[in-house]
Amino acid sequence: MATIKPSLAKGTRDFSPLEMEKRNHIFNTLKAVFKKFGYNEIQTPSFENLSTLTGKYGEEGDKLIFKILNSGDYLAKAPSDLLDSKNALKLIPHISEKALRYDLTVPFARYVVMHQHELALPFKRFQIQPVWRADRPQRGRYREFYQCDVDVVGSPSLLNEAEFILIYHEALLALGLTDFTIKLNNRKILSGIAEVIGKPQLIVDMTVAIDKLDKIGLDGVNKELLERGFTAEDLDLLKPIILLEGTNSQKLQALKTVLASSVVGLRGIEEIEEVFSYVEHFAAASLLDKVVEVDITLARGLNYYTGCIFEVKTNEVAMGSIGGGGRYDDLTGMFGLKDLTGVGVSFGADRIYDVLEELGRFPSSAAATTQLLIVNFDKSIEPFTLRLLADLRAAGIAAELYPAAVKLKKQMGYADDKKIPYVLLVGEEETTSGDLSLKDMQSGEQRKVRAEELIDILRNNG
Repeated sequence: MATIKPSLAKGTRDFSPLEMEKRNHIFNTLKAVFKKFGYNEIQTPSFENLSTLTGKYGEEGDKLIFKILNSGDYLAKAPSDLLDSKNALKLIPHISEKALRYDLTVPFARYVVMHQHELALPFKRFQIQPVWRADRPQRGRYREFYQCDVDVVGSPSLLNEAEFILIYHEALLALGLTDFTIKLNNRKILSGIAEVIGKPQLIVDMTVAIDKLDKIGLDGVNKELLERGFTAEDLDLLKPIILLEGTNSQKLQALKTVLASSVVGLRGIEEIEEVFSYVEHFAAASLLDKVVEVDITLARGLNYYTGCIFEVKTNEVAMGSIGGGGRYDDLTGMFGLKDLTGVGVSFGADRIYDVLEELGRFPSSAAATTQLLIVNFDKSIEPFTLRLLADLRAAGIAAELYPAAVKLKKQMGYADDKKIPYVLLVGEEETTSGDLSLKDMQSGEQRKVRAEELIDILRNNG
């Protein structure tokens, strides 16, 4: 049998113990903030019925859903004419009934509908799990990646949107990011713009195109809009709106003039102003000038958003968005539960990891798991060191005994490789005197300590 060279599927990654410590630092930091704002954790399966996912992300999103082939001979029941035509889109319903989840929001909506009689509304949940997208892998974009979502359903209050601004701000600061922008728009404003230029039926086409402004520029957006049914006159009307500049207040004031004839557009402006008012009541008005930016080109490209939409970008590293979300008033209606409003945002954990890694912002504590390594000099000393090890672990100290009495150089090298901050040297003399030798691996300092002192020393320097 030929030897197969091991490789990873494109867009996926392995994570070393050190990388997992750093990733868990991100997850634990986010969980602490989410819980602080009253959110509880749930989990959903990694795959859903294909019918649950399709039609929820727009035409382009549906193309990125990873389909799972049916078990067994999945072609046996497929119509022969479709097999002969080689039309994949028409063939898929016959050979695939399941798909890997594309995001956490649609599965959450499905969860809410199925568990509606068990939930106390408003229901606030957070969820940290992997999702999959058949996208082209590139820097900061993976086919398998984790999302960290916070959502609330059953509450139309814009207080929720204001708190998401605070959650983003507090969580990113806690992670060590200091320069980022929380972009805010409202789908009602985009609907109003489509309305005033006379193309309300092309709202989805317009949002998909202008959402790409950062990637393809104004000329690229104009080209795509023309291909999607807009005229040169429409583009002339859109250009000053797309390129709107000034402070948040100035942008909103200008939009009130542009959208004066659109009831839905004006309502979108009012919603943003109400969100800003809530933020100000939190004594966080400075965020609106320093961190929050009204961005009319922000569209998010997803059909299910109906109100405020968010996107977060770091200004310290060239990277795509590290978070986003919005209000989706009618999402659960797709599953038969009408009139249950929802709003949520997501943190892109993988991109946040890459940003923190590039900036060197991970705390040193995220680099070490074991706090103390006990050197193994001789098997006869193991009864003493094992009792000591048990006491350390009982006190909550992450500690280990090197499993074999090999050369000291090898054991110290092990501590270096694992970035263990302290090493305890226990020989025959130490077991008799009770004076143990503790070495600080960073400074190289070595001192004598009593066994009863050791726990306090490690706690104070952990």
